[in-house]
Amino acid sequence: MKKRSLMIGIVAMLFLSACSTKIDDDPDTHSSASLARFREGEVMEYQGKILSPAVGPRDNSINGVQTVDLATYRLTITGLVANPQSLTYDEVLELDLYQRMITLNCVEGWSARILWEGVLLQELIEMAGPVSSATIVIFHATDGYTTSLPYSVIKEKKLILAYKANGIDLPPEMGYPFMVVAEDKLGYKWARWVNEIELSSDMNYQGYWESRGYDNIADVID
Repeated sequence: MKKRSLMIGIVAMLFLSACSTKIDDDPDTHSSASLARFREGEVMEYQGKILSPAVGPRDNSINGVQTVDLATYRLTITGLVANPQSLTYDEVLELDLYQRMITLNCVEGWSARILWEGVLLQELIEMAGPVSSATIVIFHATDGYTTSLPYSVIKEKKLILAYKANGIDLPPEMGYPFMVVAEDKLGYKWARWVNEIELSSDMNYQGYWESRGYDNIADVID
């Protein structure tokens, strides 16, 4: 029993250690497996770089792939704000478009270099008038998932809320209609199916995986 407990502990430590490890993935060609995952209309190269498929190798969501009805969908901005917002999908798309090629690094050991298009999270948040005590941004998803990022990081990194990947609308597997592109953060900070952005002052807030032992900073180390 003691040996078994020790092995479980070692495996857990090794898995969580990925939270501080840079995953190096710079392919010079597509594998047959990645080619099979590309959707119709996806671009496969950008500025001389090979892109990864927008859909990852497997579903690692907590409650399965979500189906969102745009007719009833609203993106709300709540919490420590002066003017809470409730935006339709089209209203979000009216904001300025930003495009960036960014690599998603997953703690499972795979990475994906994708061309993202979306809106600046800071611009969305400013629409609601965040108060001075707002230091943490909590992302809520339709499947009950939550995670958070410091508001300062969102502003400094100019992080985007994506609605396209590799030139196509986000596939449902990648979080349609909106996914947080948390550049330089590990994959569990990249919330999918986002339906609420909450401003908070709780510096100790822990999301779904963070409350289960994952590092709350989640930096990808060079």
